[in-house]
Amino acid sequence: MDTDLLEETANFLVGPGRGILAADESNGTMSKRLEAVGVSSSPESRNAYRANLFAMPTMSEAISGVILYDETIRQQAVDGTQIPDYLTARNVLPGIKVDTGAKQLAGHENETVTEGLDGLRERCAEYFSMGARFAKWRAVIRIGGDLPSDACISTNAHALARYAAICQEQGLVPIIEPEVLMEGEHSAQRCFEVTALVLDATWDACKTQGVYLPGALLKPNMVLPGKGHSQRSDVETCAQMTIDLLHNHVPKDIPGIVFLSGGQSEVEATAHLNAMNNMGPHPFELSYSYGRALQASTLKTWAENQDDLSKPHSVFAHRCKMAHLARFGNWSEDLEA
Repeated sequence: MDTDLLEETANFLVGPGRGILAADESNGTMSKRLEAVGVSSSPESRNAYRANLFAMPTMSEAISGVILYDETIRQQAVDGTQIPDYLTARNVLPGIKVDTGAKQLAGHENETVTEGLDGLRERCAEYFSMGARFAKWRAVIRIGGDLPSDACISTNAHALARYAAICQEQGLVPIIEPEVLMEGEHSAQRCFEVTALVLDATWDACKTQGVYLPGALLKPNMVLPGKGHSQRSDVETCAQMTIDLLHNHVPKDIPGIVFLSGGQSEVEATAHLNAMNNMGPHPFELSYSYGRALQASTLKTWAENQDDLSKPHSVFAHRCKMAHLARFGNWSEDLEA
């Protein structure tokens, strides 16, 4: 394990004013999103959208890394170079999604365990040779009734830790993503309690597996009530509860938190991150690893303006700028106009 390389990469990814673009949607998920905006999905159309997204001139001011899907890391950028090489030349690190998806957890209805450990060492070695320097693995935890079960929490924590250890052995910084979903009728307090349990179990498993925490990043959900709950949290409440959670359930060795947007709108995800960064200082960087919260408006605009890429580039540049400002606590809703 090259701990110096891992630390250098992790700290680069959460450097001042920058965060991660999650562009690792599976082909199935990306197909649904393209078709929702009237574009037929194919390897060519998926490549066209993503390659033009990466070509936005000021992307590197707000984006330090891009999580890619297996198909994308093998495709070409707008100038004909391989996408990992194109990103690296623009001071953006390529990353890669390495899990193979959440599958039914045996004996536990409505719960899943994320798979992909078989052959992971070899895949990580190949991705590193292609230019990737970090990886992502997403575990999915549902709240509802008696859920999550102890089995779901422990199984996913173990898988996350094994994934992280294998990635680090091969030179890749692992993004550890135990996502507690917003689907459900649970309160924000219930979200807090479950996320705390999941994080504690994950760190225990990481300790057992020998994961080097200064060379890893955490991608958690924010503390929010379920979508079906009768009351929504205001921005300050979400931010304060999330900060309380992180300060008490994340080891200080972790260099950065790169939040997922988890079903929030673009403005909501930006507002919450901004509020949290205004509540500092924190023992770790508070950044982003957003997918839809950086891309939703951009994708729609691209679909309608494929002959004039300045328009989707302008929309993407705006979202990047808003996330960049939120990293310093300098965002305000007035800027969204």
